[in-house]
This record gives sequence, structure tokens and C-alpha cells, in this order.
Amino acid sequence: MTAPANVVNALPQYQVGSMIGAGGMGVVYAGVHRSLGRHVAIKQLPAEMVHKPGMGSRFDREAKVLASLDHPHIVPVYDYVRTAYDSLLVMEKLDGGTVFDRTQGRGITPDAACAIILATLAGLHAAHSAGVLHLDVKPKNLLFTRQGVLKVADFGIAQVISEGTTLMTHGGEVLGTPAYISPEQASGNPLTPAADVYSAGTVLYELLSGALPFAEDRGALSMMRQHIFGDPRPITGVPGPLAEVVMRSVARETSQRYRDAEAFAADLSAAADTTFGPGWLPRSGIPVHLSPRVTGGGSQPRIRPTLQATRFEDGTRQDWFETERDQFEQPAQFRETPTAREHTARYGEEPGRVGEDQASRPRSTQPDRFGPGHSGNLQEAPATRSALIPGLIAAISFVAMVVLAFAAPTPGARTAVTQLAVMGSAPGQQTNIDLSIPVPITGGPATMSLSLAGITVATASGHDSVAFPAITRWLVGGAVTGKIQSPAGTQEFPAIPQQFPLASAMGAGSLLACLFALAYLESTLRTVRRGRKGAGKYVAAVPLGALFGAAGWLLVAVLAAHEPALLYGIGCAVAGVVAAVATVWATSARTAASRA
Repeated sequence: MTAPANVVNALPQYQVGSMIGAGGMGVVYAGVHRSLGRHVAIKQLPAEMVHKPGMGSRFDREAKVLASLDHPHIVPVYDYVRTAYDSLLVMEKLDGGTVFDRTQGRGITPDAACAIILATLAGLHAAHSAGVLHLDVKPKNLLFTRQGVLKVADFGIAQVISEGTTLMTHGGEVLGTPAYISPEQASGNPLTPAADVYSAGTVLYELLSGALPFAEDRGALSMMRQHIFGDPRPITGVPGPLAEVVMRSVARETSQRYRDAEAFAADLSAAADTTFGPGWLPRSGIPVHLSPRVTGGGSQPRIRPTLQATRFEDGTRQDWFETERDQFEQPAQFRETPTAREHTARYGEEPGRVGEDQASRPRSTQPDRFGPGHSGNLQEAPATRSALIPGLIAAISFVAMVVLAFAAPTPGARTAVTQLAVMGSAPGQQTNIDLSIPVPITGGPATMSLSLAGITVATASGHDSVAFPAITRWLVGGAVTGKIQSPAGTQEFPAIPQQFPLASAMGAGSLLACLFALAYLESTLRTVRRGRKGAGKYVAAVPLGALFGAAGWLLVAVLAAHEPALLYGIGCAVAGVVAAVATVWATSARTAASRA
């Protein structure tokens, strides 16, 4: 498809060619500068967006900011032309394909995936420093030059941070790709560089594991809801150091996520050093320009003449050099170092070979790509051992809580002190009472009360009968202690209301309290699995455990028609506290061991 006349006429200094791409943010045409012979890509922004009131001036301001971005990992903007019909961006034309193209071809190795994201984060950090958010980081917007340099493209939906609003399409939808969009962007909340961190982390998650953090078989709106309300599933088949960095980058809460791209890059670089060994970046074949904060020091690498080699099961050898910082722009630069020449003289081959040229090695996106020593098992055995003792304590405490709840004594007759009787039962004997009608008593005028664990819940007085308030039938369930008082004395007896136990506040309330405690305990465990540290997690577990134990004791008492005994309730609450604290301890130990 050739470019329309209005585009050709707007750019007389360019020879405008055919369309080479199209998307939600416009159409892209190939072009060549007539005087310089420079090949460019010309983006025609959608007319429905440009012609909105105030939107044209906004694009003018953003185009100036984008044109000022000068970084090796950002596609440069050469020109911006606005006419009565169009807004046109002229950018560098990249012919090396996209990251998406490579994943569909021979695949991307784990070290190359980390290098790609480091280059992406370097470009994003430069844009963020200039006040620009990308807001659509995805594999198709990460392009390569012919020389293999990665550049972040399509800042077409970028937002100037200081303006604090999100660009919308003509249909009012939030811009961005649902599979990679951050929770705050999907929900229309204010945006920060952490939004781009989330998207870059999602791309890294996909490149390392071959899958996305959320289910991919749903529609766009459903996927956006997952990002807003759900937590990403833990990455599998990836060594612990890298897994920890990836999961932090895609945390749903911004407070748990990297706040800027450079902090993400620094941790990713360190994790990759641990996973792939010194000198992994040159071996990845992806040139990356890193800042001193990411490399951990000055700009020039310092080589230590220590040669190491690893021999794989098939007999081939992988050589690398132990360096303090092997951050070379091109692998060829590394081969010119004295240590590399020593390697060539010793082995008769260039460094970075594994029996054959690495370029001919098959690339895959499967979880077994990390080679010997990195099986993808996130150290489950050490995690299991470290969590064994607290796990056993939690299990024993939970069993003790259940046993105590069911071991509470059943209602038994009381010694007759007076001749006062209820419902025709003998004095002190168990009595079934209907709280919806007046309760008959024998022995003269008296005051009758109902209590559980020593706490009085209802009181009524009468001569031949007592009538409790109507709400009493909804408060009392199971079995309680009845007490009648008269001038002749005081007599206790077990009282069992005839109402359905779970229709009472004692029954339904204890059940809801159990569920509430479990829900908030799970919320606490979720924060622990995300890396929460400190004593705060144990402090939160204490009241939740006590509530669960006490509520469980009362629920069992109500359903089994046991008189609630205070000592058994205290015992269940203590057992609940121990079980909750031990569960948090076990989860914390397992999380720490899996990330070690």
C-alpha cells in the first residue's frame, strides 16, 4: 500500500515508500531522505486522536520531548511535521526485526533474554529521566538494528509524567496491550515509571518461562481484570536469583515493585551474574550500554587473568573469563584482550565457543535452557527442610486446637440446691427451652439468666414463667448455662435452646469469625511470599491466630451442644496463636530458601 498524497506532500524532503506496519497508534511508511540517503520510518498518527480538542498541541509538546531523547537503546525521532490533516513522526528505520519475531523463530536463550531487558531498561530509564513514560512495552515494540542493537520503539502513547493523565483512544479505552499492561494503567490510576517496570518485567517473565504471568485464554477485559485484582503466578523453571527479580518486577502493588527502571536493571544484572557466571553479557551476543549504577562501578571493565572452563555432559567445553565487569559492547572487543589471546593460544579457538560457533547453536524458550547446574528447580529441597520444623509445629498446634474444642465436656446435671425447676425438668437437670415463648418455671417467682463461659447474655424475671427479649432467640445457640434465682436460693442447669444453632449469633458469628481470621491470615502469608520481612508479620499473626482458635472453639461448642468452657476456649486460642505464628514462620523460611 502506497502512502496517501497528503503524507507525500507533507514531507517533500523525503521519498515516501509503501506501508510497512500498522497498529492502534497509526500507520508506518518506509522513507528515504532525499539528500542524506538515510532510511527512515514515517509514522502517521491516527486522525481521530490528533483532531481531538487540545490533543494536537499535546502531541506537539510530546514530539519535542521525544526528539530530545538521545540514547543508544531508544529509536531516535528525526523530524515531526504537523499539517491540517496529519501529524507525522519521522524516526530511524530498524531492519533487524523485533523481539517477538525472534521468539517465533529460533527462540531466545536466557542470557540473551536478560540482555534484551537490560537494554530495554536502559532506554526506559533515559526516557523516564526526561519525563516520558512508554506505557506499551511489549516484544513487538523492542526492535533490533542490523548490527543487533536493541532499541525501544513506539513511544506514540507515551505520557509526559508532569501532566498526570492517561491518553485515551477515541473509544475512551485505556491505551496499552492487555497482556503487558500494569495494574495501575489498566485501572486508570496515576502512572509512574513503575508502570513501565511492570511491562518490562512481564516481557522478561515471558522470555524466560515461555508463558505470561496470567492466563492467556481469556478476553482483553478479563486479562486486564487479572492484572488489577490478581497476583501473577510464580515463575517456574527459572533459577532462584532470576525468579526473585522477575517476581518483584511484576508485583501488583507498586510499593512491592521496583520504582524505577535502573533499580530493576541493577538487580537483574547481579542476578544474571550469579546465574550465568562472569562474562555472560558479552557471550549473550546482545550489545548493551549500561550505566555505572547497573555495572556497579566505572565505565571500563577490568580483566583479571583467571581462566575458567566448564565441561558439559556431551564433552563440549564452555570457556569464560572471570572478570570484575565484563560489560563489552561487542563480543569481538573481549576477544582482543590479553586474557582472551591467552585462551586462543592455549585452546586454539576463540573464547565464547562451545565446540562450535555459538551462533549455530539452537535457541529455545523452554525451561531447561539454563544448562548444567541450573535445572530450574528453585531449591525445593532446602526450602522444604528449612520449613519442616515450623510446619510440624503448626500442624501439631492445629490438631491440639481441634482436640481441645471437641474434648470440652458435654452438659451435665447440677447438684440440686433448691426445688426450682424449668420446663418441668427436675432441678439441676438438662433442659430444652424454646426462647420464642415464655419459659415456665416451678418454685415461685424467680429471675432466670443464660450465660456462656461466665458471660451473661440474657436475663428475665417472672412468677410462673419468664419471657426473654425477642432478640435472645437469635443470640443463643447450642448449649449455655442457665441460672434461676429466688428467695429460696440459686440453682444452675444446662440449657439447650431449641433454635437451629447456626441461626444464632453464637453459631453464625463464630463461623464468620473463623473465615475472617483465615482470610486475613492468608493475606499475611501472601505478603510473606512476596518478600515481607521483619517482626510485623508475626505481630499480625498473633491476633488472627487467637481469633481463629477462640472462634473455632465456640463453633464446635455450638454445633456439638457443649457448654462453652472458658479454660478450653483459652487453650484453643493459645493453640491458634502458635499455629498461626508457626505457619508464618514456615512460609517465611520456605520463601527465603527458595530465593537463596
